[in-house]
Amino acid sequence: MTTCSRTVQILIKANNMKIIIYIISLLIIPVISHAEDIIRQGDQLDIERCIEIALRMHPGITASANTVNVNKSRVGEAKADFYPHISGSSGYSKISPASDTGSSISVDSANSYDQYTGSIVMKQNIYDFGKTAAQVQVQTLNLDASRSDLKNISAQVVLSVRKAYFGVLKAAKDRDVAEEAVKQFEQHLARAKGFYEAGTKPRFDVTKAEVDLSSSKLNLIKATNALRLAVAALNNAMGLPEAPEYTLEDSLYADAYVITFEEALMLAYKNRPDLESAVLKKQAAERSVVLAEKGHYPALNGSASYNWTGEDFPLNEGWNAGVTLSVPIFSGFLTTHQVKGSKAELKVQSANEELLRQAVFLEVQQAYLGLSEAAESIPAAELIVRQSEENLELANGRYAAGVGNPVEVTDAQVSLSSARTSHIQALYDYKIAHASLEKAMGVR
Repeated sequence: MTTCSRTVQILIKANNMKIIIYIISLLIIPVISHAEDIIRQGDQLDIERCIEIALRMHPGITASANTVNVNKSRVGEAKADFYPHISGSSGYSKISPASDTGSSISVDSANSYDQYTGSIVMKQNIYDFGKTAAQVQVQTLNLDASRSDLKNISAQVVLSVRKAYFGVLKAAKDRDVAEEAVKQFEQHLARAKGFYEAGTKPRFDVTKAEVDLSSSKLNLIKATNALRLAVAALNNAMGLPEAPEYTLEDSLYADAYVITFEEALMLAYKNRPDLESAVLKKQAAERSVVLAEKGHYPALNGSASYNWTGEDFPLNEGWNAGVTLSVPIFSGFLTTHQVKGSKAELKVQSANEELLRQAVFLEVQQAYLGLSEAAESIPAAELIVRQSEENLELANGRYAAGVGNPVEVTDAQVSLSSARTSHIQALYDYKIAHASLEKAMGVR
């Protein structure tokens, strides 16, 4: 990773339903060396490509994927007791026995000798009343739950990318509206100056137009900065905060989406990965209760060893084999407390599942109602835009004919800008509600 200082400029051009975004950073920030390997300079990205990049690069998904790997290892650890455990050891000792001379004890170095030992030991679980099998089941369910958690993190990342993607398109269109307002007020100022110089309009018209133009330029600055922030949010959502220049496809339009609330809720209960994870965690808690109860049962283990020992080579050889039955008699109520704790954990997981089901119901309901509201708002917003355009045209015409006043023109332009912004907001709300509903249903 290196750092560099780069000049920043963001330009938006709308042409053939494309929005071109040129991004160069304003600050001295770290440059991710592999960013251009993912997005090449001038690439054209649609929303699916942005989602694909996020699923590859987002650190949240990387962390969740490695959590799955951790749980895979724990399943292997639990299965280890099904197999024999073999260990080997060897040792060397120099032994010099003590001798008693009557008056004192001294070391008899003359009788010292070397001691060599070696052994191979094998231990095997023969029967433990299903403890190992229950442990494997618990860890397997935890593994499945972590896989569902990975799907849920992926769904959240997808939703974040979609929101950020449409946020950039919205910010770009808002900036276009602000830019168009500046052009309109520039034209109005030129017209007012012409009338003033001709003596047909007072100086007030010129100063009013200048104030309106300054205000529109301020709005343009704010809209441009909002676009910069939206681009940064999209790059961050993709896991590439320092992406090179790229092109976004404009898809900020309302596409028909027909589904009933009952169908959406049924899909959510069927497909939601977080709900699936909650169910698996509850099942793991149920098996943990069974595992804890098995602490009351004995365990039967077998062992065998082969030994070498002696003072000189070759060493003497020997072996032994046997079985051990371990019966728990009293462990300070350890097993009793483990059972109680496992049952309490089961109640926690059951409550979490029910809580999540209620949250899913609310999330689906909110997204569904939001989608319905946005779908109804779009035609109304389009109508207001057409009416505002007509109103501005009439106001400009009246002013050009000398019968209007600058307040009418200003009000008409402000109304048109507001109407266009509201229409853009309605399209954005529809896209976000659509994306939120699909996420709530657990589908793409």
